[in-house]
Amino acid sequence: MAIELATEYGKVYITDEVIAVLAGSAALDCYGLVGMSSRNQLKDGIAELLRRDNLSRGVEVHRNEQGSLSIDLYIVVSYGTKISVVAHNVQTKVKYVLNEVVGLQVYAVNITVQGVRVAQ
Repeated sequence: MAIELATEYGKVYITDEVIAVLAGSAALDCYGLVGMSSRNQLKDGIAELLRRDNLSRGVEVHRNEQGSLSIDLYIVVSYGTKISVVAHNVQTKVKYVLNEVVGLQVYAVNITVQGVRVAQ
C-alpha cells in the first residue's frame, strides 16, 4: 500500500518498499552499524548480514490509522561499540530522514539487534 502526498503540482505515491530502502540507507550511515540483518534468522540463530542492495529485507514498515509510520529495523552492530548508543543513533537518524527529508510522520523506530560482528 502506498502513501499519497499531495503537492501543488499533483500527487506523489511512496510505496513501503521505498520507505524501507530509505530507512535502511539512513541507518547504514551511523557509526557502529555493520549492516542490516534479515528479519527471519536461520534456525541456529545466526544473523545473515545483508548487502546494500538488500536493505529493505532488514526493515519492516507499519502504518497506523492516522497515517503515521512505525519502522522496525533489524541490525548487526560492530564489536566494541556501545549497543544502546548505536541503537539510539540509528533511531534518531532514521526518524530525521523520514520526517524532515521525505515529509513522513514517524512515531516509532524500533531496533532489534540480531548480532555483533567482530572486525577482521
